[in-house]
Amino acid sequence: MLSVTARSLQRFNTKRALKTARAHGWWVRKTMDFIAVLKEGLPYVFKGTWVTLVVVAGALSFGLAIGLPLAVGLVYGPKWLRRIIGIYVWFFRGVPLLVLLFLFYFGIFPFLGLDLSAFAVAVIVLGCISGAYQSQILRGAILSIPEGQMQAARAVGMSDLQAVVFIVLPQALRLAVPGWSNEYAILLKDSAVTYALGVAEIMARAHHVASRTYQHLPIYISAGLLFMLLTFAGTRLLGAVHKRVRMKGYV
Repeated sequence: MLSVTARSLQRFNTKRALKTARAHGWWVRKTMDFIAVLKEGLPYVFKGTWVTLVVVAGALSFGLAIGLPLAVGLVYGPKWLRRIIGIYVWFFRGVPLLVLLFLFYFGIFPFLGLDLSAFAVAVIVLGCISGAYQSQILRGAILSIPEGQMQAARAVGMSDLQAVVFIVLPQALRLAVPGWSNEYAILLKDSAVTYALGVAEIMARAHHVASRTYQHLPIYISAGLLFMLLTFAGTRLLGAVHKRVRMKGYV
């Protein structure tokens, strides 16, 4: 009886040892595969960083060019103008990004006879969306400027337009920097959706490598970490800008 039990234990230990060895072998093979994929694929994915940053910078600038006059119109414009701006803001804040990208790339621009690249459409659509959000950021900044400053500007002979351009907006732009920090982080994440049009940014390149090697886990983790790094660096940079330009008495 004892000898049978001993043989059973020996067989059990042998099976467990084999199972452990196979498991370790699986981990070793997986680790080697991950390293090989990262070594081959990461340089290709990293090249998409510049495309992503250019898309975000272009959309942020285009959004500012749209959002600034919209914010002025929302604060100082007549009622009919505020309604039109409200429809614009409602449309671009309410429709999903992917729908807008397909609508403009496959619908509106071809209908108008415009043959724009996927990159240009991505910047324009993201810029229009950002313009809607930036109009609200700048509207809040403008409203935070005391009304007495407008009255003082009029008292020294400035027109309303001159008071807005030379007195209100320079201060409002400084107050809006924290809002731009949030807008940058949102645009950076939204830029990943433009891979649906074929823009060769980080996500598109990561998807290409994963589809070719069938190793999805390491390459998508790397892409996620890269987006986190870019978000951290960009928000820290804008935070430093805010500290440098912020006005006393304001948060």
